[in-house]
Amino acid sequence: MTATARTAVLGTCILFTAATPLAGQDEPVRWQRRTAATQSPVTVFHSTQTANLPTAETIERGELEIEISHRFLPTLSDGSGALWGLDGPVFNRLGLSVGFTDRLMVGLVRSNLDDNLDLNAKVRVGEGRAGAVSFMLGLAGGIALNTGVEAFEGLEDNETQAWALGIVNVLLGDGVALGVLPGYLYNPRLADIVPEHNLSVGLAGQVYLSDLTSLFGEWNLSRERADLEHQAGAFGFELETGGHFFKILLTNTVRLNPSQYLGGTPFEFGTDQWRLGFNVTRLLHL
Repeated sequence: MTATARTAVLGTCILFTAATPLAGQDEPVRWQRRTAATQSPVTVFHSTQTANLPTAETIERGELEIEISHRFLPTLSDGSGALWGLDGPVFNRLGLSVGFTDRLMVGLVRSNLDDNLDLNAKVRVGEGRAGAVSFMLGLAGGIALNTGVEAFEGLEDNETQAWALGIVNVLLGDGVALGVLPGYLYNPRLADIVPEHNLSVGLAGQVYLSDLTSLFGEWNLSRERADLEHQAGAFGFELETGGHFFKILLTNTVRLNPSQYLGGTPFEFGTDQWRLGFNVTRLLHL
């Protein structure tokens, strides 16, 4: 072998030896996640309220929620003569809420009972998970004017009320939502010339049977007073579909707005005092 050939063979061996370690390096793994995994948002109650009590759920920024709710005055026990309560008359509530942010919604609702006009706000202040338990926290409050109250000596023409609620919601597993709502109500009884103060505790629960259907119930612990001797409760069925919530319920109160409902009811929670009611809400995107 000539000197030139030996040099060529030696150079080829050196290049092969140097290239072998580079060829053996592991290629970067392309399928690995390059960003942190994102969790789905916490949801406890799907709707912004059960029957009357608010939940910590809020609508998103720029969304509108429209509500129409009825409470029939005749009782279920009135039977066929009153079409089991459906013959009416009714107390109704019309409401409109707007999402100012994803956590803050402001609403205006009106009940034809005493022409109660309620300006309110709700803020979701926190949420999280701990194992199989999810939770949401919120605050709600409002001011109400009762422009339909009969005036008598010592009573202002526009009787004013105010209310506030703390909201604690917990989801157990995938299908059982619970709520506790400590509350305050200023001037629960409009007939009192000197307004009183009322403390209450609302309890709410909902069992989700499927993506569309659920059963719910609520109870509001309040102080007994004249014309509001009993605590208000309700239970019913909810259908959720296409931005709508349809709720059919039985209740012992016809008082719809928070400043009315939180103070109590004149009717006992017995089958002879149950009244039919419904809530319909529609979510619109601006």
